[in-house]
Amino acid sequence: MDFSTTYLGLNLRSPLVPSASPLTREVDELKLAEEAGAGAVVLPSVFEEQLRLESAELDLALEQGTHSFAEALSYFPQVGEFRLGPEDYLDHIQAARAAVKIPVIASLNGSSLGGWTEYARKIQQAGAHALELNIYYIPTDPELTSAQVEKTYVDILKAVRGAVSIPVAVKLSPFFSSMANMARQLDDAGADGLVLFNRFYQPDIDLENLEVEHSLLLSTPQARRLPLRWVALLHGRVKASLAATSGIHTASDALKILMAGADVAMLCSVLLRKGTAQIAAIEREMRQWMEEHEYESVNQLKGSLSQKNCPDPSAFERAQYMRVISTYKLA
Repeated sequence: MDFSTTYLGLNLRSPLVPSASPLTREVDELKLAEEAGAGAVVLPSVFEEQLRLESAELDLALEQGTHSFAEALSYFPQVGEFRLGPEDYLDHIQAARAAVKIPVIASLNGSSLGGWTEYARKIQQAGAHALELNIYYIPTDPELTSAQVEKTYVDILKAVRGAVSIPVAVKLSPFFSSMANMARQLDDAGADGLVLFNRFYQPDIDLENLEVEHSLLLSTPQARRLPLRWVALLHGRVKASLAATSGIHTASDALKILMAGADVAMLCSVLLRKGTAQIAAIEREMRQWMEEHEYESVNQLKGSLSQKNCPDPSAFERAQYMRVISTYKLA
């Protein structure tokens, strides 16, 4: 059986890919992921705010003594008092490349257009096979139009795309008035892949301390239905590779995502709960199901139940919604 797939133009031995998480922060975990059969790994994100802070610290360092020295224009602080960016992240990319043979995908998280996108070039130079651009943007200004929000996404992608030659995937949210059109815009702007979807971590309120609290809630299998629907709707309508993330916990989840049209199924919460070795267990169950149902390859499976190929394409649209609601029976 051929269990391989192609994602972002990269040939992967498996469609199972650990997504950005605390696990991929550790080189030892990357090795375990490779041993368990992962097709690639996505490293944790480096954030726009980190890059802006580093730049601000550098500017401050370069300005030290400008009012105290006649030769201020040629005066610099001692080497080691500042850095030219989050060097630890670049070191991690290099360490990951040296530790594993599977593709290493870096992640860059931003929300606005700016000089920080040039950091993508350093990520490429450090050896990343590809870059996942995680645009985490919550527009709260009521004067900001949807067209302006969409333009921000496209402009960030174009800035990064112009800085690197490695494949670039865009990880985006589902909160667009026209998700299909947004996908098409990113596709036209040069995205090599679309990752559906990032999760906006919602705050809660601590009633005892009367303050806002932040906590990380891991996904459940029910979250898989949202990316499944949009992967199925976009398959065959965009040139970009499609990755599904959020809610993929079992072999059944991964199989369904692939049948909807994804090139890879990204795993996170299940690995945080059960460990990296769970990749091997999911692959084993997937292979067993595929053999029982006479599938010879992942490519044969891929997109077989997308909207493009589904016998009932309305299942992904409004007609099926009305049918489900009208036929539901109370227990």
